Amino acid sequence: MLSIRTITRSAPRAISRLPAPSICRPLSTIRQPSILQSSWNAASRPTLTAAFSSSRIRQEKEGDVDDELVAKFESELQMEKEMRDTDEAPVSVKDFLENSRFKIQDTPGQEEVVLTRQFGDESIRITFTIADLEPLDSESDRTLDDQALRDEDVGDIPEEGQSGGANTKGSVNQGRTKGGNIKVAPEDSIAPADRPEFETDESLAEDGEQESNFPARLNVTIHKAGQGALQIEAVAQDGLMVIDNVYYFPDPELADAKSAEKDWQKRGMYTGPPFGNLDEDLQVLFEKYLDERGVNTALALFVPDYIDFKEQREYLRWLSNVKSFVEA
Repeated sequence: MLSIRTITRSAPRAISRLPAPSICRPLSTIRQPSILQSSWNAASRPTLTAAFSSSRIRQEKEGDVDDELVAKFESELQMEKEMRDTDEAPVSVKDFLENSRFKIQDTPGQEEVVLTRQFGDESIRITFTIADLEPLDSESDRTLDDQALRDEDVGDIPEEGQSGGANTKGSVNQGRTKGGNIKVAPEDSIAPADRPEFETDESLAEDGEQESNFPARLNVTIHKAGQGALQIEAVAQDGLMVIDNVYYFPDPELADAKSAEKDWQKRGMYTGPPFGNLDEDLQVLFEKYLDERGVNTALALFVPDYIDFKEQREYLRWLSNVKSFVEA
């Protein structure tokens, strides 16, 4: 009978003689899928295809006028740049900014320009906009149309039906006689278009007279801590500062109302009479009051010049932006 020690020593030798597959066979009873079954399952599984591509595809333009429009914009840009000798500000603008105590805030792409300064315990803020240049041509055309209509009306009036007096445009010293004829003064033999009072801007320019600048509107706000604010509406033209209105607001936020509530409160307030209705001495003193704070002739000359300078820059920027958009 074999001893336990003999059986123990012979066990490792017997195990080592067993074939390799019998050793590596897994003890688990779970059936493993075959290679053929895995391939079949992969083939039968639906494949999802991406509906879009992350790569940028440049599509051809469908417009027929795009290239022509881009070329026109390029031509306009070139012409504007040739008309302007330099991109720098005019000498008058530089002189004002260098010698004035005002600081300018000009944001590219925005119409409004802001000037600020301190005067003692007062904060002064002046705003103006390049939008004042836009209606200039339409007003000039309307003036010329009105003049043409008046001249046409004068020519269409029949001799027997024309009435005398100052109410008839172009009839300075005309009147009806007892016999029904019209007395014509010597000066009335001159055509209305040739009279000095009806001279156009072109004829004045030909005579060597300087053409007037466009009117530029300004809003001047003077804020004093704890005392509210004054707001002055003025017009700068030909070196003159003409005051239209002077408003007083106990709440300084009402002077530059930025909310609907503040704007509603502002509309319901009595802000003062028109400046022209004030006593003449009071007007003169108030003009001196503004002159000490820099609202004077120098400012009246600067504002139209800067509006013209800024409008040219904004126009070039607009041309460039629209051109880039069309050709993109």
